[in-house]
Amino acid sequence: MSEVPSSRSGRERQPGPRRSGRSAQWEVEGSRAASTGGVSVGIERSPSTPRPRHPDRDGGRCASEASARDGGLIGLRMFDMHCHLDFDADPRALADGLAACGTGAFSTTVTPAGFDRAARLLAPCPNVCAGAGLHPWWVEEGPAGEAAVERAVANAAASRYVGEVGLDFGPKHVATHGAQVAAFDRIVAACAAEGGKVLSIHAVRSAGTVLDVLERYGVLDGSACILHWFSGTSDELQRAAKLGCFFSVGPHMLASKRGRAYAQAIPRDRLLLETDEPPEAGPAVPAGEFARLLEGALDEIARLRREDVEVLADCVVRTSRELLAFT
Repeated sequence: MSEVPSSRSGRERQPGPRRSGRSAQWEVEGSRAASTGGVSVGIERSPSTPRPRHPDRDGGRCASEASARDGGLIGLRMFDMHCHLDFDADPRALADGLAACGTGAFSTTVTPAGFDRAARLLAPCPNVCAGAGLHPWWVEEGPAGEAAVERAVANAAASRYVGEVGLDFGPKHVATHGAQVAAFDRIVAACAAEGGKVLSIHAVRSAGTVLDVLERYGVLDGSACILHWFSGTSDELQRAAKLGCFFSVGPHMLASKRGRAYAQAIPRDRLLLETDEPPEAGPAVPAGEFARLLEGALDEIARLRREDVEVLADCVVRTSRELLAFT
């Protein structure tokens, strides 16, 4: 989740590209180099990183049951790996609409209360996993903030899917720097202790600190960490890739030269798609628009990478299915 000038920090939302038309070894031969508008990124081949374990999903926390999974997930052909369905007035209807469009989703939340609501409303939807989140914009100082952190840590420990969590040191949110780090530290520690997690992580002007925390607790040894809309430096991108992080890329990231360069450099088997929709406040986003945004982003990434779009789509879908245990 990122800001638009009127309501939402560090990164300004712009219109994304329009549609025109396991840990295994990196699938990039040798080193992939990308250069766009002065941004140059080279990522070396990395050793394999373990995929998270796939324990049975705990009731209501990930919206799926075995019988529904067998019958309801066969037609999924695309995955939104970072969205906010709970921001919609009717998350269940939106999730059903996504299923009708052949789209699965990792729906992240921004507060413990938001997660409780999303887990309840999305539980019947086999194509959606709800993440337990505490977004850095919602981290507060004082007793109320500490209570929210306690709930977020408990939710993260009990849930397979965790997000949106992370750090934001942009000008609008740097005042809570200490509280953010303390909260993220505790959430990551809880995830590392349990293992088998999939985390969606916000890292604005803070990627180095985020990676320090992930490394300190060894959470990447048994869990998957997805960096949503990555906007750090090229050195931080290389470091994250070598650690085994995944990257979710969408129209907002592709609107910048740096984002397009990074989309070329990310190893294919670490690449995911996202919309980061709908916004917290604003008009509803119909299910068909999610599909159009994902398809447009995929087309643009394939064009930038000079790859066959169908081959790239197969890889992205396979990675997404594995992370969401929709295999």
